[in-house]
Amino acid sequence: MNNVDINKYAKTWYEIGRFPHRFEKKLTHVSATYQILPNGKISVLNKGYNAQNKLKQIKGIAWIPNLNESNKLKVRFFWPFAAPYWIEYLDHDYTIAIVGGPSKKYLWILADKPKIDDNTYQFLLNKAKELGYNIEKIEKVSQEKNTY
Repeated sequence: MNNVDINKYAKTWYEIGRFPHRFEKKLTHVSATYQILPNGKISVLNKGYNAQNKLKQIKGIAWIPNLNESNKLKVRFFWPFAAPYWIEYLDHDYTIAIVGGPSKKYLWILADKPKIDDNTYQFLLNKAKELGYNIEKIEKVSQEKNTY
């Protein structure tokens, strides 16, 4: 997919599944909120709760380097480092998404609600596998606080 209406995408998304990484280790109730800024860039606010039920959050900025590939964003949380943020799958209604990048080292299964049904989750796992991701590495993300 190449064409994403970033104005429709800019909202709160909930992590349903992800590849494990140290920066999200043991975080639950994880969400990412995107807002279009007046300069056309996108503010990013990632939030989650750690094992002590303490809110952890980080703010960043995203942008679309090539408007012909509006699904391939760059995101920066720490200057000067920016990482690819590729929206690899998005349903027509902008309710579920798969986000990753060219290295296939990062993967997030997202939904615009904190929970999705098992059939939808399985569909997204299958789609991620088709896209070349090792779905055996995916961990489900609890949308409940204090689950440890």
